[in-house]
Amino acid sequence: MSLTLYGYWRATAPYRVRIGLALKGLAYDYRAVNLAGGDQHAEDYRAVNAQALTPALGIGAGVFLNQSLAILEWLDETHPEPPLLPGDALGRARVRAIAGMIACDMHPLNNLRVLQELARRGQDEDARNAWARRWIEDGFKALEPMVAAEGRGWAYGDTPTLADCCLIPQVFSAGRFGVDMSAFPAIAAIAARAEGHPAFQAAHPSRQPDAV
Repeated sequence: MSLTLYGYWRATAPYRVRIGLALKGLAYDYRAVNLAGGDQHAEDYRAVNAQALTPALGIGAGVFLNQSLAILEWLDETHPEPPLLPGDALGRARVRAIAGMIACDMHPLNNLRVLQELARRGQDEDARNAWARRWIEDGFKALEPMVAAEGRGWAYGDTPTLADCCLIPQVFSAGRFGVDMSAFPAIAAIAARAEGHPAFQAAHPSRQPDAV
């Protein structure tokens, strides 16, 4: 099976998928979609992802998957080792809750199209950054006690999971928007651990072919 990932170097959602692919040890072709330049609105890319968002994952035979969490769960079902979800129902629910809090409640409020809309409504860069910080900090306040209680080196348990695929890119975004991570020591410790892990290193935005 030949995989093709469509993404943008610093976008959070494709970053999640890069982590998952690296954890699974899967090779893939990379197609850059310059979100800042508007490539996502081109007709040929809309044929890949009608939402005009990243990521998209081509899996062969003209089939494309979208939505990062759906892609990560598909990867886990088709390439089960190492697993991205725990073996027990409670553990899977905990990991999915962390992933959902980030991907559904935090990230959408600080992604590019929302920030661009704020700019169109007259908000300057400082105001837009303050907006992003507010929602990231709000989410991290809820996540901090969860990962402190149930993480043993990672967001849940002692191995990387779907939760870490979502958490580490959100920490990267937090740095972009000036979030003070000293208020979130458990999350910061996970991010520090990820810095030394080969899969997270390979997936980092600075390592991507289209990095600026």
